[in-house]
Amino acid sequence: MRMVVKGNGAVAHAVRLSRAQVVSAYPITPQTSIIEEIATMVAKGQLDARFIKVESEHSALAGCISASSAGARAFTATSAQGLALMHELIHWAAGARLPIVLANVNRAMAPGWSIWTDQNDSLSQRDTGWMQIYCESSQEVVDSVIQAFKVSERVLLPTMVVLDAFFLSHTFEDVEMPEQEVVDSFLPPLELPHKMDLAHPAALGNLVFPDRYMEFRRKMDLAHDLALGVWDEVGREWGQLTGRTYRIVEEYRMDGAELVLVTAATAGSTARPVVDQLREAGVPVGLVRLRVFRPFPASILRSLLGGRAKVLVLDRNCSFGHHGIFHQEVKSALYDLPQAEQPRVCGVIAGLGGRDITPDDLEEMLTGVWKDRITDPVTWWDVLSAQDPAKAALAMS
Repeated sequence: MRMVVKGNGAVAHAVRLSRAQVVSAYPITPQTSIIEEIATMVAKGQLDARFIKVESEHSALAGCISASSAGARAFTATSAQGLALMHELIHWAAGARLPIVLANVNRAMAPGWSIWTDQNDSLSQRDTGWMQIYCESSQEVVDSVIQAFKVSERVLLPTMVVLDAFFLSHTFEDVEMPEQEVVDSFLPPLELPHKMDLAHPAALGNLVFPDRYMEFRRKMDLAHDLALGVWDEVGREWGQLTGRTYRIVEEYRMDGAELVLVTAATAGSTARPVVDQLREAGVPVGLVRLRVFRPFPASILRSLLGGRAKVLVLDRNCSFGHHGIFHQEVKSALYDLPQAEQPRVCGVIAGLGGRDITPDDLEEMLTGVWKDRITDPVTWWDVLSAQDPAKAALAMS
């Protein structure tokens, strides 16, 4: 069935199709309409779930943790400051190996106060043990939420499905909504191997002494290693059912590419016509879009980027005092390549706080790297340049 829905509506319908049993959430712009639509579905009987109204995002995730610990399929959604308020329990959900799915609508962190998009909110949670998926379209949002439940329940790790604020969350698109029977055949009812059970009492999340704690964390790390293969398997299985196959990393016009743009989320849509245009002009450029960010697909990136001349990583985020976050992760993946296969890697930070990244911007970035006009390891796009003598004064103003 085809529907015209915005990205937030795509999340809500995917949660309905996944037969989530508990939804615990607190509203925050630009996530709010996800929860409003799910609440309406529950009220109308379209989704047989318990909807828990709570007083904060911290409590929202606490509700999901409790429900998941009892064996229920649990979902929540948030953005920015709300995700930050969840941070303590983000660790708890991953450490408890609970297959919760959370939709995070990327919103810039305050102050200054902003409701527009960048990726620092979700990327600040990258070391918590959650898997992270960055979506490009509403269609991908629907399919990724459904797949996230399946992968999470296979490897017992929570998943954060991430979508850009407004560029995706509030933009209406034509989406092919799968039939309920298709989703049911793909996503069986949840059966956790360990859960709260009154017939078999047990303590969960108890005190762990130093002689055992590292073993639990090693198991989480191994689960991430396993999850890379599971994401690939599940993406192919979904393709067999729907005709839409998903890969961990998406490639576009990589044949013969000597310059590769690496990006994520909706910037991939902006980049494709720019790649086409530059190819026609004789610039051998290709595109790699990171979809699965955690677990990180290092070996895939080595195989795609090794031997290329130049790589430009576009970041809608910043690890302050260092680089863009995708940039540093890509560089770490390429570090141990043989010297002859190591491309020169540059990074551009752009689009923070919802600023547009236009096709002209991308063409200028890529042409600048190709013609060696952009050679700095990191370039802040469309702001005071790193070479400006006023930089120090600006930093303290």
